[in-house]
Amino acid sequence: MEKRNKIIYWLSTALLSLGMLGSGISQILHLEDMNALIEHVGYPLYFMYIIGVWKVLGVIAILMPNFKLLKEWAYAGFFFLMSGALVSHLFMGDGGSAIFGPLFQTIFVVLSWYFRPANRKISLENI
Repeated sequence: MEKRNKIIYWLSTALLSLGMLGSGISQILHLEDMNALIEHVGYPLYFMYIIGVWKVLGVIAILMPNFKLLKEWAYAGFFFLMSGALVSHLFMGDGGSAIFGPLFQTIFVVLSWYFRPANRKISLENI
C-alpha cells in the first residue's frame, strides 16, 4: 500500500508540476495561445503575469523539501486557480478539450495533496 501511494503521489505531482510550470511560463511570456485563452474567458491580460509567477513559485514550493505550511498554501492556490479556470470555461459554454486541462490539473492537485508523504504534511504539533 505504501509503495502504491508513493507512485500516485510522485506521478500526480510530476504531472501537476509540468502543467503548472508550462502554463505559468506561457503566461509570463504572454504566448499568443495563452493570450487568446485568457481573453476568451474574459480576464485581462495583465492577470497572466500574476498567475504565471504564482504558478512557478507554487511548483517550487511543492517540490522543495520542508516548508510544510508553504506547501499547503501552494496546494490551496492551485486548487482555487484550477477549479476557477474550470468553472470559467464551463460558464463560457466551453466543452471538450477546453475543460480537460483545468479538470485534470484539479484532479492532480487533489491526488498530490492527498497522497503526499507524512514528511510533507503539516501536523497539529507544528502549528
